[in-house]
Amino acid sequence: MADVTMDELEEKISKLRGQIRRAISDGDRVKAASLRAELREAENRWDAALQEADAATSTAVVPELPSVASLLPMREQVHQVLTLIGVPAAPKLIVAVHEAFSSGELVSAKLTSLRRDEERSFRSAPHARPYYLCSALSVDQLVAVRGLLAVSTWPLDRRMIGSLSPRVDFLYAAIRLAEHVERTGDPGPQASRLLWRFATNIPGAGGPFDAGDPKRIIAAAQSELGVHDEADRIQRREAAERARRLDDVQQLFGAERLRLVTRSTATR
Repeated sequence: MADVTMDELEEKISKLRGQIRRAISDGDRVKAASLRAELREAENRWDAALQEADAATSTAVVPELPSVASLLPMREQVHQVLTLIGVPAAPKLIVAVHEAFSSGELVSAKLTSLRRDEERSFRSAPHARPYYLCSALSVDQLVAVRGLLAVSTWPLDRRMIGSLSPRVDFLYAAIRLAEHVERTGDPGPQASRLLWRFATNIPGAGGPFDAGDPKRIIAAAQSELGVHDEADRIQRREAAERARRLDDVQQLFGAERLRLVTRSTATR
């Protein structure tokens, strides 16, 4: 098989996850299982490529050479984190995941201006980049949800945020991180602490003194998803259909907020 870049693998992973959700929604379990196997293979190749790149720098003879992750632009480091967890996330979570699994440093305060920079870039040269770090959108008014970053290549419904979405996304992120730890082996102290934080907020995933067992976290999160996922998916899908009427900028960065007019102002 021909070599592919990490960007190409990330794009493939994003597409496969959207196809899996649609297959599950359609009730096609056979297709969903086949796509999951393909997704696991793509994720394993992405992990292997990242480890090879990191190993290449760790064996360099120049002392204190920055790692590959720290040499990447901030937007690419954020993109890697979002691709790993697969759901919209706040800067605090993005930084925590980056610290747990990557080298280099991300500063939460700097991430707050990143979305505005991405919007300016898109407006000046639409679709010039392979991806944009964009907004999650509320299901009611289709405006940007403050503080949540997403990836433009994701299916539109995955960027919708309804009443159940924060919990559903939390559970999906827990599963993704636990699966990543299972694939890569020894997680290290920071990753273990991050898993523990997820586990303590999922019933059945572990107690306050447990280390955060990946298999237990996955099972508990999947069990709770069975309660919330379908209703959340329907709400997001309906919102995504409405959002497709927006222009390209609004689909990525949100519609303009409605201005509320008071009764006294309206009657003047």
